[in-house]
Amino acid sequence: MPTNMKTMRRTIVSWMNIFLGCTIMAVGFVFFINPYNIVPGGVYGASIVLHNLFPSVQVGTFGYMFDIPLLIISVLVLGAKLGGRTIAAALSTPFIMNALSWLVYPNAEALEALDASQLMGGTMDMTHHLMLTTLMGSVVIGIGQGMVVRQQATTGGSDIVAMILQKYAHIKFSTGILLVDALVVAFGLVVIGFGIGATDDGAQPSWHLSFYSLIAIYVCSRVLARVINGAKNDKLLFVISDKNLQELHRYILQDLDRTATCIKSSGLYSKAEKEMVFLVVSYKEVTGVKQTIKEVDPHAFVVVTDAYDTYGEGWKQLPDKGEVQPE
Repeated sequence: MPTNMKTMRRTIVSWMNIFLGCTIMAVGFVFFINPYNIVPGGVYGASIVLHNLFPSVQVGTFGYMFDIPLLIISVLVLGAKLGGRTIAAALSTPFIMNALSWLVYPNAEALEALDASQLMGGTMDMTHHLMLTTLMGSVVIGIGQGMVVRQQATTGGSDIVAMILQKYAHIKFSTGILLVDALVVAFGLVVIGFGIGATDDGAQPSWHLSFYSLIAIYVCSRVLARVINGAKNDKLLFVISDKNLQELHRYILQDLDRTATCIKSSGLYSKAEKEMVFLVVSYKEVTGVKQTIKEVDPHAFVVVTDAYDTYGEGWKQLPDKGEVQPE
């Protein structure tokens, strides 16, 4: 395939992933977070607080009010390339959220109240399962955010602030989000006693929702980091042997379809020449490599350790200057 076609294909896939991530985020908010007044930080957490004060204005609409000035900052501070993608993602998410909200509530009154008992005809009411809806919502939102950020974009809000903190204060992206979002939860706690928690019998005091909000922020940040960085469970192997390791070489090249580095070495005490194989594999491939080593040389010296990040052919590309590095 010609280079320009590959580039175009990658660009199209990247944009598709951005809009898919925005849609997944919107689903997480509309079905699991907004109806229960959980405040998972960021622009939309603050928007949930304001929606309780001004019910006629939807959460997504408040998102626009926050995002537009932050988008300007994003373009100026984080660069035009990121700014263009961020504009698309940040403007798409509240639009999808508002459109989806209109679809899942039967009338304007239910929409303004974000009445969970009328969500999808009552089939999605999780009023009595706040922990479950908190976990589900934060996982879904984290997946959506991660998909967007992997494409070097951001959904706006705390993402932009976290990227600025990362660039200038050298704070990890996910940690920056955690700090910013915690402030939003504090803002929500001070401003208003939230809807579903303020029951007449006091069985579920509204301030309890702040604890669910903190859980949502933590889970979302961890899922986000996991989506962006992967499992980080690649393994680094050093294999040292004084025998011919041709069968191991064949296994690496043909069975694993990988490569490795052979380093000439010698024993510190014996002075005997040895061969050292330097190899990175996925955690699923470690067992096969160890079994092959045992067949070739049962007395080989083998070290297996974690490879935190692996870059190069067959792995991740080295990051560009200024590229987002969440962890």
